[in-house]
Amino acid sequence: MASLGELERSVMDYIWSRDASVTAYDVQAEIADKSSKALAVTTVLTVLSRLEKKGFVRRERSSRPHGYVAVSTRNDHVASLMHEVLGSSSDRRAVLERFVGQTTPDEAAALRKMLDGR
Repeated sequence: MASLGELERSVMDYIWSRDASVTAYDVQAEIADKSSKALAVTTVLTVLSRLEKKGFVRRERSSRPHGYVAVSTRNDHVASLMHEVLGSSSDRRAVLERFVGQTTPDEAAALRKMLDGR
């Protein structure tokens, strides 16, 4: 699973929040509004290109300017990160025990319900 840099994460947060494809100009305006950073559209296009190569977004070439959509959801991404981190441990059980030990009662109940539903 590819990791995201700070700017890439900001771009993905915006894309994940949208139901439709976004253009580089949409992303540029959103980042400027939220962070008071003025980014050149070429910078945004570079980030979008990197995200496409990493498999996070798909470019829609049917119109100009091109639109970009997320390949998977934020939840899918977080689940992949959790699985990757779990897989990097030599003692998966210990990691799971610590994780479950840090959950709230509601989260623990949701985990029990999911495991019982298998």
